[in-house]
Amino acid sequence: MAPKFGTSGLRGLVAELTPELVADNVRAFIAACDHGGTIFVGQDLRPSSPRIAGDIIAAARAEGIRVVDCGALPTPALAYAAMSAGAGAIMVTGSHIPADRNGLKFYVRTGEISKRDEAGISAALGRGAAGLDGALESDGGAAGRFVERYTSAFGPAALAGRKIGLYAHSAVGRDDLKAMLERIGAEVVELGRSDSFIPVDTEAVDPDTRAQIAAWVSEQGLDALVSTDGDSDRPLLADETGAIVPGDIMGQITAEALGAEAVVTPISSNSGVTRKGFSKVMTTRIGSPFVIGGMEELGGQVVGYEANGGFLLGFDAQGPAGVLSALPTRDCMLPLIVTLVAAGKGTVSARVAQEPPVITMADRLQEVPQEASQPFVARLRDAPSARAEFLGLLGATEAACDLTDGVRMGLSDGRIVHVRPSGNAPELRLYVEAADRDAASMLMDKGLAALRAALFETSA
Repeated sequence: MAPKFGTSGLRGLVAELTPELVADNVRAFIAACDHGGTIFVGQDLRPSSPRIAGDIIAAARAEGIRVVDCGALPTPALAYAAMSAGAGAIMVTGSHIPADRNGLKFYVRTGEISKRDEAGISAALGRGAAGLDGALESDGGAAGRFVERYTSAFGPAALAGRKIGLYAHSAVGRDDLKAMLERIGAEVVELGRSDSFIPVDTEAVDPDTRAQIAAWVSEQGLDALVSTDGDSDRPLLADETGAIVPGDIMGQITAEALGAEAVVTPISSNSGVTRKGFSKVMTTRIGSPFVIGGMEELGGQVVGYEANGGFLLGFDAQGPAGVLSALPTRDCMLPLIVTLVAAGKGTVSARVAQEPPVITMADRLQEVPQEASQPFVARLRDAPSARAEFLGLLGATEAACDLTDGVRMGLSDGRIVHVRPSGNAPELRLYVEAADRDAASMLMDKGLAALRAALFETSA
């Protein structure tokens, strides 16, 4: 499948992200979007990222654009640097998907592009190169300024006395996150650093990784463990027992701690947010561009977050020691730090237990081509009988159905089963919601088994 825009950015197989295709998309972005005449370029640690970043730089300079090369740094750090300079940006990253894939994430001067911008880029493809020679500069301090954003807002004692594990793996922001935590008082124990790229999906942590995290927490006597995905815009947090804290729970805690009045979050997020007293809660389709669109619509003291934990700050918020300026792009550092700080002198699990009693989980079937997943989900969408047959495999019946994004089935006992094909990877996503962790875990296991059975029957 040719590279295309998914939930966040343009992604595809590395073999298909040719210099010609990359250059075509860069020229289209320059023609269609507000970049202020300057583009900041960053990259994650995938083997293919340096080559693609070089293709971007060459294509932008050929259009007469000033380019600032920031090297390897977290996606939100690149966005922060570009927005601070009134410039556009392009990040080379495939986020959490395997290393045989990669992508481009575009930013206009005000932040991450919208779906409207994506349409403009697609419409502007096919332009010839101008043959100009734009300036090239480097900025090795962008990640450092990003670290300072948090350390100045939280102060040197915010996590004093806390022992935090850092699952470093191949995350581009591993050193930056370590520096942040240490500068606000935590003792940091680095674990699992890798020179080879590891695709960590913070929303659907695999069983082996969960077991390893729990073992590290126990062996090291940690108060919590943190990590991120490959480009460090999605957080992973485990509490003092080694249990993973869902990203949307971190989002709820962070929104409350920062004094948000309105919240925008995708339909797949925990519905408990509606019980927390925010003046407005808007649900959207899955993907940060949809969240950004909702934030723009609501305005004011608005935040957004996703079930993967990425947090978008739509206003200048007050931290314990200073101001956090607005950063309307997916960020993993803020929800990690705020949730740890919100635990106070107690435990992370105790703070999580204060949230409404609703538990969500996400997982996926991998290596399911879109040629199989999309027709299957379409049948669920279009035919109540297909949904009844699928839910019959779970011993459940449907009470409601929401088609905002994929098929979200409310069951007669209040639980939720949500099926959705990935927009840019060969995966079929499953989200479930129940009243407690055990019930959600059981529903997830049964749901994945039912999906396998239904897909096998469909393809037979």
